[in-house]
Amino acid sequence: SQVSFEEESQKQPTVGHWKPLMPSKGNKEELETGCQDAGGVGETQSTEQLNVSRLRSSSVEIREKGSEFLKDELHKAQKELKLKDKECERLSKVREQLEQELEELTASLFEEAHKMVREANTKQAVAEKQLREARGKIDMLQAEVTALKTLVITSTPSSPNRELHPQLQSPSKAGFRKGHGRNKSTSSAVVSAASHGVAPEPVSRECREVDSILFAEFQAWKESPTLDKSCSFLDRIYREDIGPCLDFTKQELSELVRVAVEQNTLTIEPVASQSLPVVKVAAEECGGPKKCALSGLPRTCKHRIMLGDSGNYYYISPSCRARITAVCNFFTYIRYIQQGLVRQDVELMYWEVMRLRREMSLAKLGFYPSEM
Repeated sequence: SQVSFEEESQKQPTVGHWKPLMPSKGNKEELETGCQDAGGVGETQSTEQLNVSRLRSSSVEIREKGSEFLKDELHKAQKELKLKDKECERLSKVREQLEQELEELTASLFEEAHKMVREANTKQAVAEKQLREARGKIDMLQAEVTALKTLVITSTPSSPNRELHPQLQSPSKAGFRKGHGRNKSTSSAVVSAASHGVAPEPVSRECREVDSILFAEFQAWKESPTLDKSCSFLDRIYREDIGPCLDFTKQELSELVRVAVEQNTLTIEPVASQSLPVVKVAAEECGGPKKCALSGLPRTCKHRIMLGDSGNYYYISPSCRARITAVCNFFTYIRYIQQGLVRQDVELMYWEVMRLRREMSLAKLGFYPSEM
């Protein structure tokens, strides 16, 4: 019966086994036995309840401790976050400061670069100005060298130019020359009309009139002076003066002479009495002291010419020398005008050009001074 009671007590709740308060006599022993069994079950239940309460208290304690631990961890994490926020803010300030310094440095570098560029441009402009001035001085020196070459052409020790050396002139000629004063910038480049043996009237008595067409052509050329013979001014002079004046019997040599005169590489020198150096061409081709290389006629040749640096000399007669010298004087004067060395009025320059053209015309016709 005790075994069956325990089985029933496991199957059903304990409250279902309460017996009537007043048991019968026949069941007295069973009641006492049931009370003993009920006491054992009560002790078991109290033990279980005690265990549950202990478990509950321990779980509550664990929860509290876990909550405290989590709170501590959360507090630590919040402190770390605050420190990290402060560090991020500090790094952000450092980055902004670095960016500002970088911008300032970049701006200063650009400003310095622009300053260096401006200084370089200023120095370059000064250097270019100095270069232009130096070139101008070089051109002036070259013009002076050209003038000295012209002096060599027109005045040599063996045949001095009396116009350039007044002390060699006779009193009559010296007095006559006083009426033909010329500008100093052109006196060394050209020879006056009196040096050709022509006896024109003094300038004060000479009547002249400006040709409007020729003067207009000269003015147009003077605005932009050039040695290009395609312009109307030089084209006319080539056709009317230079071409006929340098048109000699030996056409091939005449062309070489014309080119040398245009390029300012022709040299005229007197024939010295000493022996001459050996030349590359035959004496018949170069002429000789008794034969002109340009005209091919037997003439007494007191001068010889050299074209450039070829080393070949050609003997020329006084008439041919006068024609070449007249053309050289004309080119020397217009080169001076082109280089800005002539400081005269346009009309005065025009009349000087006309005088040089007249010299070429006279030389072409065979007139030349006796000194040649």
